Amino acid sequence: MEIIREESFNGQHLGKQTGLYTLENKNGLVAQITNYGAIIVSIYVPDRNGKLADIVQGYDTIAAYITGNGPYMGAICGRCANRIAKGRFTLMEKEYTLAVNNGPNHLHGGITGFNKVVWDVVHSSATSVQLEYLSVDGEEGYPGNLRIAVTYSLTDDNELRLDYRATTDKTTVVNLASHSYFNLAGEGSGSIYDQELMINGAFFTPTDETSIPTGEIRSVKGTPMDFTISKKIGKDIDRDDEQLKFGAGYDHNFVLGHHAGTMGLAAVARDPLSGRVMEVYTTQPGVQLYTANWINGEQGKGGKKYGRRWAFCLETQHFADAVNKPHFPSVILNPGESYSHSCIHRFLTK
Repeated sequence: MEIIREESFNGQHLGKQTGLYTLENKNGLVAQITNYGAIIVSIYVPDRNGKLADIVQGYDTIAAYITGNGPYMGAICGRCANRIAKGRFTLMEKEYTLAVNNGPNHLHGGITGFNKVVWDVVHSSATSVQLEYLSVDGEEGYPGNLRIAVTYSLTDDNELRLDYRATTDKTTVVNLASHSYFNLAGEGSGSIYDQELMINGAFFTPTDETSIPTGEIRSVKGTPMDFTISKKIGKDIDRDDEQLKFGAGYDHNFVLGHHAGTMGLAAVARDPLSGRVMEVYTTQPGVQLYTANWINGEQGKGGKKYGRRWAFCLETQHFADAVNKPHFPSVILNPGESYSHSCIHRFLTK
């Protein structure tokens, strides 16, 4: 097995150096991170026979990420991940207007979100890399100078851990999320319909036809959104259901069962054929399940063309449009406060 060459990520973007950082633990797991977009480029995980495969969709070169990362492949999304209705919100009695880049709404930080900038490498080792970025006051319409740090750590317990930190000098909104596309059979290997998923959430936030939450918190019971007991991702994805029609499949936030701010199990995904299992833990209140409904023919690694629903995302985050929904967990960060949350992807075989 050949991993992606670090040299293919050496370059410059907007005058800043780009690179690829390879992390490896004692068990042979490998994760590769680039400081462009703080992107997870690859994660190599063994199957039940010990054969490694890259389970993350993406690209082979930095040039491909810069020119083709429309789907946010593996990136950190921000300043505010997910959607803000009509690109508008009010803070401290002042209305802010953001770019509208997803139908009538603002998505994942705007035209040049955190996925399209070069982060500073503060520290790197064989098992971790720390990246930082300063988002200046007014960038993409957001208030305040926001200093962000994201640390990726690969542990000998076969965990890839993401630790997020941020501070601001003016009241602002923050919701950072990792947007990796997973296929536990190996990236580019085909449909994820037969892969199984459990989500530790008995409620979800239904949306309108533009994927903005209505504000309701609805039980998953009796709906295609019920993943409380593990089931094949494809089992209900094409059911005649209004929510699935609005999202063209799954593109919905699930309300997790643990208290926000404490580490809890969010989801467990499993590929029965390879035996690969991924457990996702988070301190966030929600996880967005997205089943790559809008990807079709995207040129990926090794010349592969990624098809529709060949991957799934489990984006641990706050709820979409929370800044406009006061009863949702708050995404507001004030000066003197520290934004922090963590996410763990734990890999095993069964």
